[in-house]
Amino acid sequence: MGRQKSHRDFGYSVVTEKTQTEGVIPVAKTKVTLDGEIVQSLLGGDLTCLQSVVKDLIEHALEAKAEEILQAERYERTPERKGYRNGYRSRWVMTRLGRIPVRVPQMRGGGLDTQELKLLPRFEQAFLLTLLEMVINGVSTRKVRRVVEELCGQDVSKSTVSRLCGLLHGRVAEWNERSLEGTDYPFLQADALVIRVRENGKVVKKVIQLAIGVSEAGYREVLGLRVARQESDVSWTEFFTWLNRRGLSGVDYVTSDDHEGLKLALGKTLPHAEWQRCQTHFSRNLLDKLHKKDRQQVHAMLKYMYDAPTKEKAQEAAEEIMDFLEERYPEAMELLDNAKDDLLAVYDLPAHCRKKMRTTNMTERTNEEIRRRERVIRIFPNDASARMLVGAYLQELSEEWISGRRYMDMAEILEAKAEQERKKKASVKRPVNMSQPEVVAVNL
Repeated sequence: MGRQKSHRDFGYSVVTEKTQTEGVIPVAKTKVTLDGEIVQSLLGGDLTCLQSVVKDLIEHALEAKAEEILQAERYERTPERKGYRNGYRSRWVMTRLGRIPVRVPQMRGGGLDTQELKLLPRFEQAFLLTLLEMVINGVSTRKVRRVVEELCGQDVSKSTVSRLCGLLHGRVAEWNERSLEGTDYPFLQADALVIRVRENGKVVKKVIQLAIGVSEAGYREVLGLRVARQESDVSWTEFFTWLNRRGLSGVDYVTSDDHEGLKLALGKTLPHAEWQRCQTHFSRNLLDKLHKKDRQQVHAMLKYMYDAPTKEKAQEAAEEIMDFLEERYPEAMELLDNAKDDLLAVYDLPAHCRKKMRTTNMTERTNEEIRRRERVIRIFPNDASARMLVGAYLQELSEEWISGRRYMDMAEILEAKAEQERKKKASVKRPVNMSQPEVVAVNL
């Protein structure tokens, strides 16, 4: 009979860090790191290594519990020690992977009771959360099912896996309807992504509308998402009205592509916000109207206009581009002439804010991650599943942004905004003194 394989034979490591917690669960924080081959094996249905992972986790937990009871590590000499070890004894622990042999630390005067530790519910909960994490990260239901069938029996179906993932619905819905009151969002970006959904026995195209804001503290935050039948002025008006109802305030600039419905909705729901047309989308639209041989030159001219140090220099660059296009491409020249004011609206901001707010690249990168997960699913069974999957990812992303690095320094912007408010108040006319009426000259 050969030696029993350890975790080193399976390509993973178990690291235990001491923490100060109370209760019968061991006082330890255990991290398990799996290499890429192990993850692929699990997704492929090969679970030969998983029993060894669970065995080591249980034994680490038992060791931590023994140290907690004795108030000392193995071979540690300390006046706080409450007793002494007395070797190990083998016990069988029942799991959904089958019976697993574990070594239970023994102590003089008594040992540990594996039932008291209540380890199995903790492992089952961790397993369930792992399944949900797999779905959020774009693993198909079919691949998740392979793992679940081995752990939970042969009766597990795709619908069962979907019901497990339904646990996310409540959490995502609560986050997506959270109040936005108490925080101003001076900058906002909005975009939409086309998806396919089953509806009444047919596969139809719908859109996921989302908005990302930059708070007055300078942190990015996903403000919300909705599933709409199409991208129109009605759907965008409903979307921004929904954000306003939840407490959206303080929006000064909105960056988006040139969608007529979105612009009309902004005029109705955020009339005081200035619109910045995405420069990247515009460049694509303009270059599509040119011959291939001229695209590189015009692209360089556009880049110079976007990177100009001042608004005046940018306007001069726009005039030069229009002079170049006037005879060769009059349609492209007219497109730039109509769009230049919206393209250069960002020059009213401090220089360090322009590059981040002149395009919707932040939203586009988010859409790419959503699309990567959507390709795995291909067709959503209903609107709720689309909201759940996309919302779960966006919630995690938003929390990462809020707790991470500051996206933008807002001090200069807030100071300029306060100065504008002071000038606005100072420009308000005082009531007319009727005892000294003004003299108005009238030319007859």
